[in-house]
Amino acid sequence: MLKTILIVMQIAVPILLMVCILIQQKGTALGSAFGSEGGATYIKKRGLEKKIFWVSIVLGALFIIISLLNLLLTV
Repeated sequence: MLKTILIVMQIAVPILLMVCILIQQKGTALGSAFGSEGGATYIKKRGLEKKIFWVSIVLGALFIIISLLNLLLTV
């Protein structure tokens, strides 16, 4: 049962991580990911962009932890 949960999480977490990474665009605001051509530059990540940035970090760490747990359970 635990092994099945880990395998499902090991599939779901990287998919969510890829979505978070693809939404982010270097040097442009989040609106340009959805077709806005505002051309506005910014210095700091704010609002939703900052949350997506931190979610991608957490998902990356979670993927590493899940992979290590899955490895330890197979040994």
